[in-house]
Amino acid sequence: MSSLGSGLVLEMAKFASYLAVPAAFTFAIAFDSNTTLHKLMGLHSYVNYPQEAHRPPSLEELKEMAGENIPKNN
Repeated sequence: MSSLGSGLVLEMAKFASYLAVPAAFTFAIAFDSNTTLHKLMGLHSYVNYPQEAHRPPSLEELKEMAGENIPKNN
């Protein structure tokens, strides 16, 4: 084969793989959507929340703390 023919075959193979891979994944997910989709989603944890830290005092607690620390001028 000439170099033009082998380049054409390579391009056709790449194009076929570009079409086949998404089609295969779509078929695999659509064929048995309940189990396959849950398996794919279970592989990665998308949201990792940090542990809950100490909460700041509430408004009532702040008022109490401020009231205790205010000196009286009488």
